[in-house]
Amino acid sequence: MILLIKIDSCLHTPMYFFLQHLAFVDLCYTSAIIPKMMQNFTQKKQSISFIGCMMQLLVYGAFATVDCYILAAMAVDRYVAICNPLRYTTVMSQRVCMQILLGSYLIGCLNASVITGFLFSLNFCKSNKINHFFCDEPPILALSCSNVYFNTTLLTAFVGFNLTFTVLVVIFSYIYILTATLKISSAAGRKKAFSTCTSHLTAVTIFYGTLSYMYLHQGTIGSQEQAKVASVFYGIVIPMLNPLIYSLRNQDVKEALKRIGKKCF
Repeated sequence: MILLIKIDSCLHTPMYFFLQHLAFVDLCYTSAIIPKMMQNFTQKKQSISFIGCMMQLLVYGAFATVDCYILAAMAVDRYVAICNPLRYTTVMSQRVCMQILLGSYLIGCLNASVITGFLFSLNFCKSNKINHFFCDEPPILALSCSNVYFNTTLLTAFVGFNLTFTVLVVIFSYIYILTATLKISSAAGRKKAFSTCTSHLTAVTIFYGTLSYMYLHQGTIGSQEQAKVASVFYGIVIPMLNPLIYSLRNQDVKEALKRIGKKCF
């Protein structure tokens, strides 16, 4: 997806600018998890250093947060394109898109730095076996012998704010999109408007659903075990599916693939 959008000039629009960075962010935060996970699956000694664990959580947390904000930015982009098409190029200018993207990266880095900093300032005197397949905050908090109330509250506040804010942006964007689409007189026009949003809605629903369950549904042993399954979805499966969702359900991407294929062969 990154190379296709880079090569094909027809995809040099704000929508695909954000999609390109979504693919990059997905690649980065899965790369923080999967190599070490695969190494541990294939070796008898399953271990990670303290610094390695901290860096894994920092990188993963930063890019996962950026992912949330890019998905919200893509919803705003679709809202402007459908509800204010004549002002689209002005509102979603290259400068505005870059500002949104830089803001997303800044929030992601700040979020991950604060959470990781407070987490690894705790005392760890219990077992050093993490009940997870990568370093994530809830299973690491379970190993601390310090009072983790502040850390749990901080995690819930940060994740709750990021999820609530970005989900509300997505919901209100699609409410306006739905209202504008229903006013389109032709069935073909309505179908075209909906088709540009279905792939994004699919990715948003799966990602936000599993992420919310993982971080806002904690406490019991059962929920910890179920959280592992949820984290497999948002940490591995969804980033793998995103390129497929956006290519198989997007006519522009399919046309671009055909054009590149003809040039190559």
